[in-house]
Amino acid sequence: MPPTLPDSGFDRVAAFYDPLAQLVYGRALLAAQQAALVAGLPAGAPRVLVIGGGTGWVLTEVLRQRPWAQVLYLEASPRMLDRARRQVPTGAAAQVEFRLGTEATLDPAERFEVIVTFFLLDLFEAGRLRRLVARLHQARQPNAPWLLADFAAPRTWWQRGLLAAMYGFFRATTGISARSLPPIHQTMASLGLRPVQEQRFFGGMVEAVVWQ
Repeated sequence: MPPTLPDSGFDRVAAFYDPLAQLVYGRALLAAQQAALVAGLPAGAPRVLVIGGGTGWVLTEVLRQRPWAQVLYLEASPRMLDRARRQVPTGAAAQVEFRLGTEATLDPAERFEVIVTFFLLDLFEAGRLRRLVARLHQARQPNAPWLLADFAAPRTWWQRGLLAAMYGFFRATTGISARSLPPIHQTMASLGLRPVQEQRFFGGMVEAVVWQ
């Protein structure tokens, strides 16, 4: 069976995912995503892979910062993908391909000048994470930046409690495979990638990283 992302499970939370995230984290998650894009989006009209972008805020931000970008928006939840479609300005519709599926639906010949994974890699247990990251690495053009916004290792008791509650909630509602934060940095580094820019938010619990 080909590897899969958490898919239709996220249909169950599509309607309230963004309000819930903002209720818990304020604007920290959006700020981390925006920081990663500002720091790492290539100039001009890059070919962009956004995978697991959810309801589409990241798509509008990519197009705001790079109005001529060509984007493949790859999302495994039909309801999330439908919400993302509604975000695209009419004049930019031809620049975005919406594709329902996972990294397994990428064509072997497809290559991208930037990879965007925002609050995606934290969803997988370590073995599944390695396979996902390896496949996305194959889809990068040489030296293409990989933009990451995600949760970082908790530093305080309340951060550990918050992460534990988050994982319990999403395991129950969406069926994600991770029970705790997987080794994202170690997995990226194992492919020869290194962080070239990093920023932290929400008391260090949320990070924006440009890998190359």
